[in-house]
Amino acid sequence: MEKRNRKDIILNGDIYKALIILSFPIMVNNLIQTFYNLADGIWVSKLGSVQFAATSFVWPVNFLFISIGFGLSIAGTSILSQFIGANEYEEANEYANQIIVISMITSVIFAIIGYIISPYVIKLMGATGDLAKYSNTYLKITFLDMPFMFLFFNFNSIMTAQGNTLTPTILSGISAVLNVVLDPIFIFNLDMGIAGAAIATLLSRAILAVLGILVLMKSSTMIRPSIKDFKFDKERVDKIIGVALPSSVGQSGSALGFMVLNSFIASYGTSTMAAYGMVNRITSLVMQPAGGIGAALTSIVGQNIGAGQIDRVKEGFRKALKFTVIIGVIGCAFMLWKDKEIINIFMQSKDDMEVITQGISYLRYSALFTPLMGIFNVLKGVFQGSGHTKYSMSMEIGRLWFVRLPMILLFKHLTNIGPTGIWISMSVSNLIVCIYGFLIYRRNTWQKNIVNVERSF
Repeated sequence: MEKRNRKDIILNGDIYKALIILSFPIMVNNLIQTFYNLADGIWVSKLGSVQFAATSFVWPVNFLFISIGFGLSIAGTSILSQFIGANEYEEANEYANQIIVISMITSVIFAIIGYIISPYVIKLMGATGDLAKYSNTYLKITFLDMPFMFLFFNFNSIMTAQGNTLTPTILSGISAVLNVVLDPIFIFNLDMGIAGAAIATLLSRAILAVLGILVLMKSSTMIRPSIKDFKFDKERVDKIIGVALPSSVGQSGSALGFMVLNSFIASYGTSTMAAYGMVNRITSLVMQPAGGIGAALTSIVGQNIGAGQIDRVKEGFRKALKFTVIIGVIGCAFMLWKDKEIINIFMQSKDDMEVITQGISYLRYSALFTPLMGIFNVLKGVFQGSGHTKYSMSMEIGRLWFVRLPMILLFKHLTNIGPTGIWISMSVSNLIVCIYGFLIYRRNTWQKNIVNVERSF
């Protein structure tokens, strides 16, 4: 009954209520994940600024591979939610089976490749000395948790497509708490340093994946995937790839852009790299509620498009936009008000005061444009929920490759403002991509169904 009521709210209930019911668990989940990333960063920062910089330096490399899993997850939520909206549960199950098998094969291959090429990629990015050493240690271990991450992405997309955002949040919370507990044990008690942080994350994600599998096997859900007697279906695989590929390309292009960006940032020194990583963690904490609204909008858009209710989709977009802008303005005001205190909380090691100075500077620039990230998430939610992921891809890639990186190069070679040019470029690029996203939205080409559904009510 609860599952049916949730679907009825998405398709027929008050939009604000649907957004709150779906987004609140996602917000909590995102906040939990951000807190655990911050906790991870705080523990690592106690080792020193170079170790802290290493965790930020290698993140885009890992994310480049994870982006395929994100793409498959987005495709899963979009396709499955549209079939659920049209009451085609059997077809939804068939697609879920295909997505899970594709994800598992891909993730194992990527984990092996990533582990092998880690030192070469880090060298290619320009890291030397201790930064290269710690980066290599951290990155090789984080690659090993990729199959577990992909598996949980599948679980999350299956649940989110049904409007069940609470169960993934509970499991993520358990995993995050476990990671926070294991971090100091592996880092300090077992004297494993930065490798301990990566191992703690690996173990917590493995447990998260196992819990997700158990839930799918034991609980009663609208979608019950099973790989018994599994066979690849070319038509379904083509459809999945068609939706997943643009999103994966967008995420991959973004990851590659951040790799290039990190190399630019590293050229200013480890102080700038550490400040960049620290402020990104802080702003992600502030903006996770807005990110939750954007993610909730994905399933609302998908189910209502499947049910042929475009006007309701547009209403959801407008109301989600109001939510995120309000959250962004509040977050902006708070970060500007307490900038120094915030930075000092999240940079425990005071071995390099330049990190603190640059962190405060970057935080102020980021705060001013925080509301734009909420708008960015809502626009992506509409495009991904409708299955037209080519639009979210163009936003991801355009923001970095056509705006941010060229601006950084111009500031670096034509001015003497130093790292401030990076902070300005980061903020302005978010403004430009939101304007671009609105122009796409107004064209209405995203309204077309990506799957053939027979609406049976």
